[in-house]
Parts: sequence; structure tokens; C-alpha cells
Amino acid sequence: MGRLEGKVALVTGGASVPGLGSATAQRFAEEGAIVFITDRDGVGAEKVAEGIRTAGGAAEALPHDVTSESDWDRVMAAIETAHGRLDVLVNNAGIAVLRMLEEFTTADWKLQNSVNLDSVFYGTQRAVALMRKVGQGGSIINISSVAGLFGVPGCAAYAASKGGVRLFSKVVALECARDRIRSNTVHPGMILTNMQGVAQEDNADNFDSTMALVPMGFMGDPLDIANMNLFLASDEARYITGSEFVVDGGMAAQ
Repeated sequence: MGRLEGKVALVTGGASVPGLGSATAQRFAEEGAIVFITDRDGVGAEKVAEGIRTAGGAAEALPHDVTSESDWDRVMAAIETAHGRLDVLVNNAGIAVLRMLEEFTTADWKLQNSVNLDSVFYGTQRAVALMRKVGQGGSIINISSVAGLFGVPGCAAYAASKGGVRLFSKVVALECARDRIRSNTVHPGMILTNMQGVAQEDNADNFDSTMALVPMGFMGDPLDIANMNLFLASDEARYITGSEFVVDGGMAAQ
């Protein structure tokens, strides 16, 4: 207990249960963080925050469209007004638009990159500004994917967005290292979330072949990602930046 005691954290895309954001928010709160949970589904985010408060943790929920710069400004202003600082940002919000190349539309491509990549730029830029203002460093954790490391059929736009998150995060790490602001990526494999369920329906023809690539033979749990995020958010990871952390049951080892 207490690995994040006194830290203020923002987790985007935290309404879905089971989901990476809600699991991360719960773990952060269990370890003493004050957690802001945001999502376009403000009601769902509030339910997650209420559950954390009922369990004795500190959490607030805010409605948040991560593709909107003005929404990012509003959320950051609310956090600064309430606590004067932000120690941890988890850019978790994302969608999976899975189609074979010939089936993609320009609208599909733009939507995927807007939610998964543009939002990471908006949030990171604003978080870095507040962290620099406070002057005590911080941790930025950007959720990428194994699809940001190697090719997966049906994932053209998704892979492009997640690969962009990976390299963007490395540049941020270099630009912010002297400020003690750390920037790392987490790369989930097949994790049992609501979004994974939608992805399976959209890409059913490739699901079995993708699962066959998991050496451990089963899907991970959102808690597996939440625990990695917890480590990167904590002072235990104080000398780690610009790195990528793969949580995938061995997929990327092949």
C-alpha cells in the first residue's frame, strides 16, 4: 500500500468495465493516488469513481472527449484548481477500427488516428506544461499495443496510430528528461476488455489466427496492464524513460 501516496493522477478512457482505464484507476487509488477518471461516457466514469470512493479511495470523474483540445484544457484546469499539480497521466482512451485495407474509408482512418494518436499529443502537451510549472517531475504513460510493434492483419489504421504513440513517447522522453518527466509506453497484447470484444466481432475472420500467436494460450486480464501502469507511475520507475513495456503473453517474443 502507498506506492502512489499523495500523487495526483489522470486516467483517460476510464468508464469501460472491464477495461484498462478502470482497472488502472482502481489500482492507483488502492496505492494512495488521487485519481481523476475521464471518459466521453461521463456517467460510466462516475460509476467507476463512485466504486473507488466506496472502497475508501479518492477519485473524481469528469466527462471528456479526448479528441477535443478545449476539453483537455477544461480537464487540466479542473485538476490544477483542485490540487495544483498533476503527477501521472495515463493516456488510455482508444478505439479499434479493424478492417482489411480495401474496406477502410478515409473517415475510418481519421477517426482511428484522432482518438488514438491526436489525443495523446493533446494530453501529453498539456500535462508536460503543468508538470514543468510545478517543477517536481512526473510520469506519462501512453497505452500503445503489440500492434504498434509488429504487423497484424486488419489493423492498418490501429497499428499506425499505436506505432505513432510509441515513437512520439520516445521523443517526449528525450525532450523532458532534464525536467524529470518520464514518458513510457505500455503495449498490451490480447487482454479481456470490452474493446477486445468489439474488436473480435469486427475482425472475426482473423481472431483465431491472432489468438494462436499467444504462446501462453490465453487472454490477459486488465489487472495485468494496471499493475504495469502502477509500476511506471511509482517512484520505483524513477530512472526509466523512453522505454516500451510489453504485456502480451509472449506474442512479441516470436
